[in-house]
Amino acid sequence: MFVSDFRKEFYEVVQNQRVLLLVALDVDALCACKILQALFQCDHVQYTLVPVSGWQELETAFLEHKEQIKLLIKQDDDLEVPAYDDIFRDEEEDEEYSGNTGDGSEPSEKRTRLEEEIVAQTMKRRERREWEARRRDILFDYEQYEYYGTSSAMVIFDLAWMMSKDLNDMLWWAIVGLTDQWVQDKITQMKYVTDVGILQRHVSRNNHRDEDEENALSVDCMRISFEYDLRLVLYQHWSLHDSLCNTCYTAARFKLWSVHGQKRLQEFLADMGLPLKQVKQKFQSMDISLKENLREMIEESANKFGMKDMRVQTFSIHFGFKHKFLASDVVFATMSLMESPEKDSSGTDNFIQALDSLSRSNLDKLYLGLELAKRQLRATQQTIASCLCTNLVISQGPFLYCSLMEGTPDVMLFSKPASLSLLSRHLLKSFVCSTKNRRCKLLPLVMAAPLNVEQGTVTVVGVPPETDSSDKKNFFGRAFEKAAEGTNSRTLHNYFDLSVIELKAEDRSKFLDGLISLLS
Repeated sequence: MFVSDFRKEFYEVVQNQRVLLLVALDVDALCACKILQALFQCDHVQYTLVPVSGWQELETAFLEHKEQIKLLIKQDDDLEVPAYDDIFRDEEEDEEYSGNTGDGSEPSEKRTRLEEEIVAQTMKRRERREWEARRRDILFDYEQYEYYGTSSAMVIFDLAWMMSKDLNDMLWWAIVGLTDQWVQDKITQMKYVTDVGILQRHVSRNNHRDEDEENALSVDCMRISFEYDLRLVLYQHWSLHDSLCNTCYTAARFKLWSVHGQKRLQEFLADMGLPLKQVKQKFQSMDISLKENLREMIEESANKFGMKDMRVQTFSIHFGFKHKFLASDVVFATMSLMESPEKDSSGTDNFIQALDSLSRSNLDKLYLGLELAKRQLRATQQTIASCLCTNLVISQGPFLYCSLMEGTPDVMLFSKPASLSLLSRHLLKSFVCSTKNRRCKLLPLVMAAPLNVEQGTVTVVGVPPETDSSDKKNFFGRAFEKAAEGTNSRTLHNYFDLSVIELKAEDRSKFLDGLISLLS
């Protein structure tokens, strides 16, 4: 449904009801959920929280609670582009041919009136055909591609701000939600920078401090600040060397899967003048004299090695004087908790863990998430190196294809949609940096990984081409549907991200053949 006034048409409608809150399993959705929970607590709104991983769980949750549901707020598949009759409805339409043409009229007058009615009906039918043609074009353009709009967490935070109920915690969750979109490459750089500018104004408003108030803050205070920080994952909670090796941006530019790439990394560190002993120990244990100018040193050397975007606009949060996290740190930690491959934990347990890690009272869970994220990032780069060194990325004509085999180290880490999508995007970036084939640089990537060996299923994900002008629109959702229909492949389109599907391993060959013929 279209909502023009989010406060009146949404929040005030549900404020006096018991709310069923269905939350998707991604970091942005979790952040939006945290903000809504804070608002509901403020206004004493009762709610039931249900995590849903896909359409099947969404349907199950709806059926379980449908007898209590009085108002359903959803986003329709057809954009609610109205049909012609819904807008241009003639109240006298049923009476037009009733035959009541008046008493005692001359035959010529009857003919004139009939001709006018025929012309009017002809014009109306023409307008209707034009309207429906435009409607089909709009729906085709909308359904052909999948893309992301403004972060859900930012939308809910904007609602809290309009009601003057925004808190620093809510602002931080909105920042994490936006950063999740950027980390997972869901939005363009321009969209990210624009939204960062909006949040930066809120940060300045909520975290304003005079210089003479420096000692007026309590030890447990929470402070958010805007920064131009390094494009290195988890570097403040890792060693600088590990962060450089496991960040997609630097690993792809240096080509660290090759011997030559490892030498370039050593040259990069030597250019900065950083001793290996310092670089390979925890960042927190490095000499203070080195850490003071580290960002400038890395940026200067990175420019020499062709990495012009080594620093990015981001935000950090301080809890007292001990704990500091970048927004991207929290994204990776929360994502790793949510998609933890531990066999003794259920999806609901992982959801609760991830949700709790966003609260400042549960920093132990956030640190646990950081350790899981380190493992995930290491496995990602090792898998990329393996795929590139063994030439597992092959051109199938209209797209590149890579398949992870059973028995590949850490392969189960990539059975979940977000982890496999992130691996696919990072693999494509690295492949583009490594290949000399200009045509392959412009191709999208389809990747498959084992999901359930006993059931014989694989997870398949499609990512758009890696180009500077990319608008982040993904066409694989509709392509996967058409290919499955055309080849009678057994697929399950259950994820909210339409470019991720489950496929029977036996049907993989004919599915790929159908996809090739469809996209050629």
